Amino acid sequence: MRTNTGLWWLLSVFFLAVAVVYTIWSVLAHPDLDFVRAVEWVGTVALLFTAFMAALIAFYLGKVHKAQQGELPEDVLTADIDDGDPELGEFSPWSWWPIVLAFSASLGILGLAVGTWLFPIGIGVFVVAIVGWVYEYYRGYFAR
Repeated sequence: MRTNTGLWWLLSVFFLAVAVVYTIWSVLAHPDLDFVRAVEWVGTVALLFTAFMAALIAFYLGKVHKAQQGELPEDVLTADIDDGDPELGEFSPWSWWPIVLAFSASLGILGLAVGTWLFPIGIGVFVVAIVGWVYEYYRGYFAR
């Protein structure tokens, strides 16, 4: 966890440095314009927000690491597989519903990008997929 925190802080500093270089470069590329018009604001703001997001993730990981008061078995190099938590959740490796759910998301995004008539179809497929995924244990071979 400490290594992850360090990597995210490093990424934050990197994106901040790239934002400064990008801004200075865009100002130097247009010497005939004043500062406000010479700066390419979309790229500068995007890089600044990327740096802030990386700093936010680093801060969160640092707080979680401090709150857990010790290293997790996943972070210790000499740990065995048995040292970790055996319960990771319930997964359905035979389920096709996540693929249908991803298809509905792609239909929705495609509907926003190409034609708005496709977006309601994506919403309809999403409703069917989420209901099927939630209730897949209530029918068929795996019914309870």
